[in-house]
Amino acid sequence: MALTAFMLSACGKGGNAQRPLPEVQQAAVTEAAFTDDVDTVSTLEAGDLVQLAAQASGRIIELKITQGDRVTPGQLLMTLDQAQEQAKLAGLKAQEQKDLLELKRYEFLVPLGAAEASDRDQRRAIYIASREEVKAQEATLAYSNLQSPIAGTVADVSVQVGDVVRNGDPFTKLIRNNTLEARVEVPSTYADRIRIGLPVLLSLPGRNEVMARSSVMSIDPGINAGTQALLVMAQFPNPDGKLRNGQRLRTRVQLDSRQEPSVPFAAVTQTSGQSFVFRLGTLQELEAQPGKADLARIKQGIDRGVIPSSTLFALQTPVNLGPLQNNRYPVTRGLRVGQKVITSNLLSLRHGVPVKVKN
Repeated sequence: MALTAFMLSACGKGGNAQRPLPEVQQAAVTEAAFTDDVDTVSTLEAGDLVQLAAQASGRIIELKITQGDRVTPGQLLMTLDQAQEQAKLAGLKAQEQKDLLELKRYEFLVPLGAAEASDRDQRRAIYIASREEVKAQEATLAYSNLQSPIAGTVADVSVQVGDVVRNGDPFTKLIRNNTLEARVEVPSTYADRIRIGLPVLLSLPGRNEVMARSSVMSIDPGINAGTQALLVMAQFPNPDGKLRNGQRLRTRVQLDSRQEPSVPFAAVTQTSGQSFVFRLGTLQELEAQPGKADLARIKQGIDRGVIPSSTLFALQTPVNLGPLQNNRYPVTRGLRVGQKVITSNLLSLRHGVPVKVKN
């Protein structure tokens, strides 16, 4: 009680000098929500992602998209110059006409006995094959104008006007980010606690602010033998576009949630492995928990007017705490809801010191 003794000794024979009480801030012990979380990282995947590839061969004469463009279904994306394919179609049509004329000649000769029926049938098969080749080439040419199959946003475009592409060559992706799925790998030790509907929270790496909330949508029936992880899927609506396909984010699966008495991080001190808070209390409470406080000197100070009779005191109180969440500790023993704890100037306090509350 050195601080109290100094305050009392400040009133000497020469006057009424009084050392000001230490000023502190307070906070109430309140109930807060605490959760048991699986804290991991997940990768977001767009529910609608289309890999676009050339559906025909040719040289690009028009490219109407760039990275980041938003497109609608049926919108023209690319036009190919298919001069070679057109020439090929002309040759196939000429061959088709030739084979048709040859078939008609045999159909005329067979009734006259000038040709065998088997020869006529062979010419018919040749003509049908030529006709199908023409149809196939016409279908190929129909793909010279590539259109968007869905609405979405254009990813990186790997071609430019003048490039020659072949049928099947990929050149970009269309991504629709309005709904994304998080692939969450949960350690197998939590497998018996994972169930459909558990809350899933997304945050930036190293941050606590929640970007998006969803729930467990599906659970893989098996454990990955290599990683010993259980794959959990959650779906996140993304109306504002903050989330991106391929983004890796801090992901918390909340296994349990409960309300517990809690105190701010700033109220807690540690001494020899034991957690303490300074609780605000009256003189009567100090008398019930005197510790090493010099009650006689404190009462003398009150009687002499050095310490106001309404003064509150810092009562050092041991507490049992759970893990810190959202800058608050859950209190499992030592405090009740509604009690007040000191959150500032802790290093200058001792048990039983009179204080002045700022707020």
